[in-house]
Amino acid sequence: MESTQTTQEDAIGVCVREFYAKARKDDLLGPVFNAKVDDWDVHMRVITNFWSNALLGTGAYKGSPFVLHMNLPIELEHFTRWLALFEDTAKATLPPDLAAKALAKANHMAASFKAGIFPFAGPDGKPSRHPA
Repeated sequence: MESTQTTQEDAIGVCVREFYAKARKDDLLGPVFNAKVDDWDVHMRVITNFWSNALLGTGAYKGSPFVLHMNLPIELEHFTRWLALFEDTAKATLPPDLAAKALAKANHMAASFKAGIFPFAGPDGKPSRHPA
C-alpha cells in the first residue's frame, strides 16, 4: 500500500502539470512563461520539488523563488490570474486539506512577491516598481 506522502507527492505532480498546461495556453500568463522557460521537463521537476517541500516539508527544493521572478515582465494582473488559475487547479487535483495549504502558501507568495516587485506607490496610489 502506498504511503500518504507518496500519494500526496503524486497529487502535487499532477497539480503542477495541469496548472502549467493551462498557464502556457493562457493569454496573459502564457507569453511570460513561454518566453522564460526553455526546458519544461526541468521546470516541472523544480516546481514539483518546490511544492513538495512547501506542502510536505520534503526538503526537495532549495532556492529563492523571488529572485527568479523579480525581473520578469509581470504586472499586478498577472498575480490575480496566476492565483485564480492555481486555485482552480489545486482544488481539482489535490486533497482538500492539501489544496487549502497550497492556496494559503500561494496567496502568501503572491502578496510577498507583489510587495517586493512593486515596493512603491505611484501617483495614483497603486503599487509601482518605481518611486513616484
